[in-house]
Amino acid sequence: MAAWRRYKRKNEAKAKLFYDTLDSLPIFRGTVAKEDRSKMNGVFVMDDAELEKEFAARCKAEGMYGVKGHRSVGGFRVSMYNALPYESLVSLTDLMKDFAASKA
Repeated sequence: MAAWRRYKRKNEAKAKLFYDTLDSLPIFRGTVAKEDRSKMNGVFVMDDAELEKEFAARCKAEGMYGVKGHRSVGGFRVSMYNALPYESLVSLTDLMKDFAASKA
């Protein structure tokens, strides 16, 4: 199988895991229409600035750096490029679920 097909399948699986998790947790909100979502960069926000700070601190405490969004937009940005292992997205989505459950 061509390498690009393997990457395509892996990237689709990473994006599906991320967006399925994002869509299932009301504490987080995507900022891009579903039909326009990127498979390389997922962006999302929270409606509570204090919760955003808590979530950012939790990501940092768990060793997840670079999740903070752009300074002009805020929120969070998740990179899902080829080099990012699927397991990294599993760790992030597990963290998102745990954080959401702790705030319910």
